[in-house]
Amino acid sequence: MRMKVLLWSLTGAVAVFAAFGATWLLSLPSSPAATSPPPIAQDEADAMRAALKPRRSRPLIAIIGINDATETTDYVMPYGILRRADVADVVALATGPGPVKLYPALTVEPDATIADFDARHPQGADYVIVPAMSRDDDPAALAWIRAQAAKGAMVIGVCAGAKVVGEAGLLDGKRATTHWYYLKELRKEHPSIRYVADRRLVADQGVATTTGISASMPMSLILIEAIAGRGKAEDVARSLGLTHWDERHDSSAFKFTRPFALTAIANTLAFWNREQFGIELVRGIDEVSLALVADAWSRTYRSRAVTLARTADAQPTLSGLRVLPDRVVTEESGLRLRPIGDRKPATALDETLQAISARYGPHTGDLVAMQLEYPARQTFR
Repeated sequence: MRMKVLLWSLTGAVAVFAAFGATWLLSLPSSPAATSPPPIAQDEADAMRAALKPRRSRPLIAIIGINDATETTDYVMPYGILRRADVADVVALATGPGPVKLYPALTVEPDATIADFDARHPQGADYVIVPAMSRDDDPAALAWIRAQAAKGAMVIGVCAGAKVVGEAGLLDGKRATTHWYYLKELRKEHPSIRYVADRRLVADQGVATTTGISASMPMSLILIEAIAGRGKAEDVARSLGLTHWDERHDSSAFKFTRPFALTAIANTLAFWNREQFGIELVRGIDEVSLALVADAWSRTYRSRAVTLARTADAQPTLSGLRVLPDRVVTEESGLRLRPIGDRKPATALDETLQAISARYGPHTGDLVAMQLEYPARQTFR
């Protein structure tokens, strides 16, 4: 009798859970109501670049990460783009000694720790770039960011890095944006923030924030333009495979939808069908393309990118970032190799999203693009 009661209880619980789940899914929109991004007035664009002007002709840019799970593309892409521009001194930092484990892919050796940086540059950085991190309240990161801001650094929160900047107390009462998925959380935790929609980059009183992950590309170009002029930014953009960039963004195109939820659930439940894609690390590899490709393949909930090399030594990238291989291989590994080659970053990302759609279906391609907050190619270029 007790067993029957237990079974009835379990059956009832499953039914209630299923009903709740179905109601929640049906409450989600079927697709975002995408529109054309509103134009940027020239005076607004000029004000943005004026707000990002450096204090020195050759500024110092520090990108901070915690050693455990800092966002891959937020950390690597600004480093690679700003380094190749050669308009500033750029350093990748960690809160502590040892490598930085990035999420969802790659492990890198930082240029220095924050303690090393402070010893070498007591005057502080001109810009501090803050990626998304696995925790928003890391004490060492927050204390260092506050100290740099007090020394006059422009603090730039990339993607959900805005939550870290908010925890540092630097966004109170200011205009800001962040990744669409974390917007509600950011506004709840920091209600005095004035959210700005339809902008990939927002600057206000010494602090700037961006929308989702892919926004670090136009953010870096706008920063280059503020430092060295439009011509230099255009040169770097061409090397990335871009012909246009600005702050335009269609915020309405990014939201939690029914297809997004169903695809994430279905891909997660298919635990028996997981794949790994090997990316060979070679000396001089384009770190921006590497980050975008590895990040995208690792966000499908069906696959994960791993880096392969012939030795365990860190491999220097095009701009000097040292990437540690996930595996050392001396013979055929059996993994599917996804070569980076000489593809420009924008092309590499577009082709990767197409390959993901071909392999796992268009909904998974959309799932990855939505996580990256990557606009339609025609509006991004």
